[in-house]
Amino acid sequence: MPTTLNFVLGTRPEIIKLSPVIRACQRRDVSFSLTHTGQHYSDELDSVFFEQLDLPIPDHNLAVGSGSHGRQTGEMITEIESVLQSTRPEVVLVQGDTNSVLAGTIAATKMDGIEVGHVEAGLRSFDRDMPEEINRRLADHAADYLFPPTETSRDQLLQEGLPEEWITVTGNTIVDAVQQNVEIAHEESRVLSELELDEEFALLTAHRAENVDNRDRFRNLLNSVSKAATEHDLSVVYPIHPRAAKRLSEFGINIPEGIKLVDPQEFLDFLLLEDKARIVFTDSGGVQEESCILQTPCITLRDNTERPETVEVGANRVVGVQPDDVARAVREMLTIERNWENPFGDGTAAEQILDAIENE
Repeated sequence: MPTTLNFVLGTRPEIIKLSPVIRACQRRDVSFSLTHTGQHYSDELDSVFFEQLDLPIPDHNLAVGSGSHGRQTGEMITEIESVLQSTRPEVVLVQGDTNSVLAGTIAATKMDGIEVGHVEAGLRSFDRDMPEEINRRLADHAADYLFPPTETSRDQLLQEGLPEEWITVTGNTIVDAVQQNVEIAHEESRVLSELELDEEFALLTAHRAENVDNRDRFRNLLNSVSKAATEHDLSVVYPIHPRAAKRLSEFGINIPEGIKLVDPQEFLDFLLLEDKARIVFTDSGGVQEESCILQTPCITLRDNTERPETVEVGANRVVGVQPDDVARAVREMLTIERNWENPFGDGTAAEQILDAIENE
């Protein structure tokens, strides 16, 4: 096993999805350090997750914060390079498709003696207008270890000409995280009573630029969700991302009847909301995965998805934001049996990732 691993992370999904790998390092006495880029600079979306998931405080907090994609990524590369020069890990692990992933990959691959492992490799939306699509593609083609969650993502990497020996299908670490925490969420979370939610509610998340940075599309999204939920007597709880909250204010959008805005939720609280909701509306890839694992029907408010496995097993419909399309999908999804197969593995992804690095 490498003497030292360095985890580069900077957003809520990265913290959650890398937490099982960090815990596996602790169990196996693998030396590691955590470099937090500060890409999420809101405490509600960030530092609270380290405490709730019982993770060590990051060794390096770069506090880069917001900015244009180029400026943010450039600052991260400079700061991460400085950390790696002083710590000299043998492998840097990144997860997903954020600017933190791209910056960590570039900084590490430019340095002699440091390899990169990309957790959740091979995902593709085939929408090059999405910054995340560019990030994940570049990270895959620069990394030394590729850890796709499914055979579909593995096949995509092979189609792009990446060597088979670089690739290990591990399942998705979100399965590990959900299995490790869902029972704790049921025992400890009081979010249902605090938000005064009964059994008949829907959960909404919307934060992606293509949805919330466009006034008409954002308004249409909210109205479509409200109309579809009202048809089935469902209230809608919307833990609103700071980006989306800012856009609501800037655009002067009124929240439709039946949608309740709440603060961003801690991981255990959000996990319980996903588990207890009758249906989930989202533009988040991670929420598509989590709802699939939890057997909660999902409506994806986008025109594409990099998680086609959720659609293939029947857990998800990708419908965009038009009212008729959303309403039709909700009617379909509320009548199906919640017995689809989880396509993302058996909850041992973290151990498989460390095994692959160790064997190499």
